[in-house]
Amino acid sequence: MGKCQQVSQSKVVRQATGRQRAIAGLLVSVILAFFGGLWLLQRAGVDFGVLFSPCGMKQRTGLPCPTCGMTTCVLAFARGAWLTAFYVQPAGAFLCSVLVVTAFFALLVGVFGVYFNFLDRLWAELKVKWMVAGVLVILAAGWAVTLARAVAAQA
Repeated sequence: MGKCQQVSQSKVVRQATGRQRAIAGLLVSVILAFFGGLWLLQRAGVDFGVLFSPCGMKQRTGLPCPTCGMTTCVLAFARGAWLTAFYVQPAGAFLCSVLVVTAFFALLVGVFGVYFNFLDRLWAELKVKWMVAGVLVILAAGWAVTLARAVAAQA
């Protein structure tokens, strides 16, 4: 490998510190436990409809609320029915996909010790208000899709 290739490679990745590896390991463990736990509970036959009451907005107006279908979407995503999850609630499936990508990078950092330099820039520039605004935009877009489906079904 030439000297130029080595220099450009060092700009992309570096060795993770012990603290970074521990945080990443914890993060990937939590995400895997979340999806794995949901998958196991579904296999055991737990009825999630009992835990959550029906949507009050949908009962009163006939139109779905911004989070209608979120539970069904996350459960479908956890059992591997990703297309169903995107159909039921696109915003929820997108957020689940973000969790999976996060788990993938956390796995690389935690297990293999490969730390990507773009993560430093991401954490330095990441502001809570922008994260909240992004999640709200994603929820609004998902709600627009579910509203369009509900209106089309009523017509």
